Amino acid sequence: MNLPLETADLVVVGAGPAGLCASLEAVRAGVHTVLLDENSRAGGQLFKQVHRFFGSRHHGAGKRGFVIADQLAGECRQAGVEVRLSSTVLGFFQGGELMVDAPGGVYLVRPRAVVIATGASERCVAFPGWTLPGVMGAGAAQTLVNVYGVLPGRRVLMAGSGNVGLIVSYQLLQAGAEVVGIIDIADRVGGYEVHLERVAREGVPVYLNHRILAAEGTGSVESVLVGDAGGGKAYRFEVDCLCLALGLSPLVELAAMRGCRMVYREELGGFLPWHDAWMRTDRPGVFVAGDAAGIEEASVAMEEGRMAGITAAEELGLLSGGRAGAKRKAVQRRLEGLRGGPYGTGKLAAKVSIHGD
Repeated sequence: MNLPLETADLVVVGAGPAGLCASLEAVRAGVHTVLLDENSRAGGQLFKQVHRFFGSRHHGAGKRGFVIADQLAGECRQAGVEVRLSSTVLGFFQGGELMVDAPGGVYLVRPRAVVIATGASERCVAFPGWTLPGVMGAGAAQTLVNVYGVLPGRRVLMAGSGNVGLIVSYQLLQAGAEVVGIIDIADRVGGYEVHLERVAREGVPVYLNHRILAAEGTGSVESVLVGDAGGGKAYRFEVDCLCLALGLSPLVELAAMRGCRMVYREELGGFLPWHDAWMRTDRPGVFVAGDAAGIEEASVAMEEGRMAGITAAEELGLLSGGRAGAKRKAVQRRLEGLRGGPYGTGKLAAKVSIHGD
């Protein structure tokens, strides 16, 4: 099969916060940069996030996620990044070519360097009734509500009390759904206190040490059976939607296809490509950033993207070692700040262990 073949200095796969920031750093250094994403809109998870970010102004504190996404995408286009949306990367071959399925047809591109910023996928577990309509990932529910204006159900049970579970529960409440409860097998809430306080103010109960036993219904979810972790009491919630916020796993298929060495770190979501502090994998010219390099906050993804873009530009000969080093130091300081709190300690330790592996 003869496919059209293009060349580029740098291809960034994924137009989420990491990919957008990697592209910006590279193009500003003079790198011909092509940014590919399967969605019709840039921003990754940001474009469906309507809550205001907190943290530092450098990472868009006080702005809503979709506003940050639009700003970063606009900066990319203005700086000269070739942003190609609705373009799915089907393969990343040993010769370095990427196969892309775009609206104009399938083609190959052979770049001198690649940043893999493919993000993450939602985790799921199997239980009786888990395939019933009405059982869905919390991210899917968030997309329905915030992007398409569709309520996934009138009465919702959320499984998982991490940040995603808490934030999506609050957004469902704002959209008019009744969230009858949040359950978690853990003995403590996994998300930030600020998010827990929001749902608590709305009267949403949290059931710790509880797990799903079954989703029940004829044709769709009508109720969910929940039991305590000790195997004692069981409860039945009459709901028409069960949201699963059970964590995220890095999307590593392209990195694995390219032959990048994989490591496993539970704190970062499971298997991910080995990488050093400059976001280089063990394959020459292949970088990784954002959730594909371990599940963390969007602000961390932005900084890792910047790190990858800076290093790629240096290795392509378009950024001097001195300038690249100064830029990396600034990024490293911001990363240390982001991982300095109690929620970042474990992830920082996991990252350090990867770099030394």
